[in-house]
Amino acid sequence: MFVAELDRPWLETPFALQGFMVRNNQEVFYIAEHVDHVYVDPDYGGSPAYLPLHLMDRKRLPDKVNIKSDFQVAKVNFDNAVETLDKVFDQLKNGQRTNIDAVKQVVRPLIEGVFKNKDAMSALIRLKEVGNYHYHHGVSMAVWAAILGRHMGLHDDDLEAVVVGCAMCDVGMTRIDKHILESPNPLREDDIKQIHKHTLEGAKMVAENGQVDFEVLAIIESHHERYDGSGYPRGLAGAAIPLLARIAGLVDTYDAMITSNAYRQGRTSYEAIQELIEIKGELFQDALVEQFIQAVGLFPTGSLVELNTGEVAIVVKQNAHRRLKPEIVVVTDSQKLPRKTLELVDLAREDRARNRWIKVELPAGCHGINREDYFL
Repeated sequence: MFVAELDRPWLETPFALQGFMVRNNQEVFYIAEHVDHVYVDPDYGGSPAYLPLHLMDRKRLPDKVNIKSDFQVAKVNFDNAVETLDKVFDQLKNGQRTNIDAVKQVVRPLIEGVFKNKDAMSALIRLKEVGNYHYHHGVSMAVWAAILGRHMGLHDDDLEAVVVGCAMCDVGMTRIDKHILESPNPLREDDIKQIHKHTLEGAKMVAENGQVDFEVLAIIESHHERYDGSGYPRGLAGAAIPLLARIAGLVDTYDAMITSNAYRQGRTSYEAIQELIEIKGELFQDALVEQFIQAVGLFPTGSLVELNTGEVAIVVKQNAHRRLKPEIVVVTDSQKLPRKTLELVDLAREDRARNRWIKVELPAGCHGINREDYFL
C-alpha cells in the first residue's frame, strides 16, 4: 500500500520520502516505531517509492558521542586536505602534472571521520575559519557529500568518487581572471560567461593530467547542472545529470549559502535548509533534498540556537528520528548570561515540566559566544 500522510509532520520522522510504498511487515514494524497511525491512498498509481533499506539497519550507522576528541582529529584532517588541494590546484593551474591520488589520500580520512562521528565533521564545517574560498569550499563540499553519501548508503567506490570530485570542483576557477572573482560589483554578462566556463575547463585540466575516474570528471563538469535544465554548461535535466553530480551540486549550493564572505553574512543552517525546501523539485531533485535534510538535520551539529525559554545552546548531536529535537549543550541562562555549569539536554527526551524546544537558530558569534570553545 502507499502511505500518503502521517499523524505528525514529516520532518519529525526519519522518513526521507514524503509518501512511500510499504512492502512487508518489517517496514510496517519500522514505521510503527515512529508514528501511531498513517493515511494510505488505495488508488495511488504513481511511480513506486520505497523506504531506503539502510534506515532499518541501525548497526550500519554508528555514531560516537565523544565529539570533542573526534573534532580535534577532524580539524587536522581538514587542514591537511586544504593544504594538499592548494598544491594540486597550483600545479594544474600552471599546466604541470600532479598526483590526483594525493587528493584521494587526504580525503579518505575525511570519509572515515564521517563514518566514525558525522556530528564532529558537521560541527567542523560549521565552525571553519574563512580562508581561500575555493580550497576550503572544496573540502567542505567533500565532507557534506560524504555525510549525504553515507546516509544514502552509496557504495565505497561511489562515495570516494563523489568526495574527490567535490574537492576538485573549483579547479577551473584558477583559470578565471582574479578581478572577476574578487569584484565587489555586480558581474557583467561577459564575466558570468567566463565563470561558467570553469566547469568544462576544470574537467579538461584534470583529464589532461592523466588517468582519472570518469565519475570524477563528470562531477567537475556537471555540478552546476540543475534538475529543471536551467544549469550549465549543457543544460542537462533530471536523470540526464549523473547522480554524483546532482549530489555535488546540492552540497555546493548549501555550503555557499552558509559561508560568510567579505560581501555578505552566511545564512544560518535553518535558513539554508528552508531555501532548499522551497526550490526542491525544481533546481534539485526532491528526494535528494529530503535525504540531505535527514542527513544533516534542520539544526546541524555546531549550530547556535535559542530555546523557547530564552536560553542559548549549541547543537552537539543529531537525533535521526526527531529532526527538530537534537541533543544540545545549554551555555547561557534565560538572560543570556554564561552558565556556571553547562547542561547537556536531549530535547527528544525533555520532560513535560521543562518542555524546551528550539525557537530559532542564531548567527555565529551572537551574544559573544564562540562555539569553537566548546569543541576544542
